[in-house]
Amino acid sequence: MARQYWKPSNMLYPVPAVLITCMDEEGNANVMTAAWAGTVCSDPVMVSVSIRKSRYSHDIIARTKEFVICLTTEELVRFTDYVGIKSGRKVDKFNLPGNLRVTKSESKLVKAPGIAESPVCLECRVTQILELGSHDMFIAEVVSTDIDDRYLNEKGTLDLSNAHLIAYSHGEYRKLGKALGTFAYSTKKKKKAHKITRSK
Repeated sequence: MARQYWKPSNMLYPVPAVLITCMDEEGNANVMTAAWAGTVCSDPVMVSVSIRKSRYSHDIIARTKEFVICLTTEELVRFTDYVGIKSGRKVDKFNLPGNLRVTKSESKLVKAPGIAESPVCLECRVTQILELGSHDMFIAEVVSTDIDDRYLNEKGTLDLSNAHLIAYSHGEYRKLGKALGTFAYSTKKKKKAHKITRSK
């Protein structure tokens, strides 16, 4: 099959479209959209988010060393897009009209708020800032995981299958499709069918 070779590009898709909240020293909260966020360590639990130096949230997070990552859903897709375009320098994103309005939720261990409409909010404390070029990468430890009770099943475990999560892929917001398998399903042995014989 033929292939083309382009100049280096950031085409690692799809990626999570997450909401990043922060709060300045005067108690003013802001929220922005980020697509360059991910898991970097499991023990301790750590994540990263890369933010352009010119973004309003960049300086707040650099000073306060705290932020919250909120997962996004189909219900939040319009808000997710809007707050990724508008600057917190000009717009109070927690006081938007109509179907763009979201609700702050109180965080347990950091000052930055969560978003009540988000199924999962990760409270983060920055441990390291890597200056990379156009963006700085904030590496942070997750100090609390805040879960919406609606997504807990009867056993009390998290079930996001009904959360209608979204992802970002090459300029488009996409809803997640059907499950194709579960972790390690490719190594599980198929159960053999036992033939049942009836005694006469």
